Amino acid sequence: MVVMDLNADLGESFGRWTLGDDERLVSHLSSANLACGFHAGDFRVMEATVALCRRAGVAVGAQPGYPDLLGFGRRPMPFEPDEVESLVRYQIGALDAFCRAHGVEMQHVKPHGALYNQAATDPALAAAIARAVGRFSRDLLLFGLASSEAMVSAATDAGLRFVPEAFADRAYLPDGRLQPRGASGAVISDPAAAAARAVEIAAGGAVTASDGTRVAIRAESICCHGDTPGAVEIAAAVRRALEGAGVTVAAPSAG
Repeated sequence: MVVMDLNADLGESFGRWTLGDDERLVSHLSSANLACGFHAGDFRVMEATVALCRRAGVAVGAQPGYPDLLGFGRRPMPFEPDEVESLVRYQIGALDAFCRAHGVEMQHVKPHGALYNQAATDPALAAAIARAVGRFSRDLLLFGLASSEAMVSAATDAGLRFVPEAFADRAYLPDGRLQPRGASGAVISDPAAAAARAVEIAAGGAVTASDGTRVAIRAESICCHGDTPGAVEIAAAVRRALEGAGVTVAAPSAG
């Protein structure tokens, strides 16, 4: 039996500005990555999103990012590794406070945006993130790009279980990295195409890269971005396709 987590980024609204349809999206997920106020979200949004996930029975994870609300955390920032360790720990602690208040146990940590992509190829940055998580709780899972040797090594060194992640709504380069968002076709907004990609990953253990080559991907979680146009329809199509292919959709276990 193939088991696959289906996650998305939630809680990315800010003040009176709303991003995504979390109320509808959450019903299709098994786990969610919650913005922690640095790249998106605020204290009221964080509280409401933890409560939403609890009602939906969806596992909660922290999604720490760079302090860049204007750039939505998708612009690299020149922080030193020790600074990254502190900013990640700060954000985990903030979300954990809301989780405790609502009787929710935080399941995982997944870096956001530029921090995620940089850590995938930067061992020092990956190690800083893993240290921040491990020193907070070694019971937390660490999500990262499935092809990232840096994140795998960092998680191992910190005594964490690494959850390799793939993306249904993003194009891949031949080396297993995500195609930069600025490139044509980098974001997949067609629900059928995203669903086919998810099944390709879950059942076939591979993905077709932007140049047509096949890239092996061993993933335990598949992400659909909450801010992608038609995110609810994409996630719904992905879940239907996975279950139709005999894949059980469930949050990853700690063991």
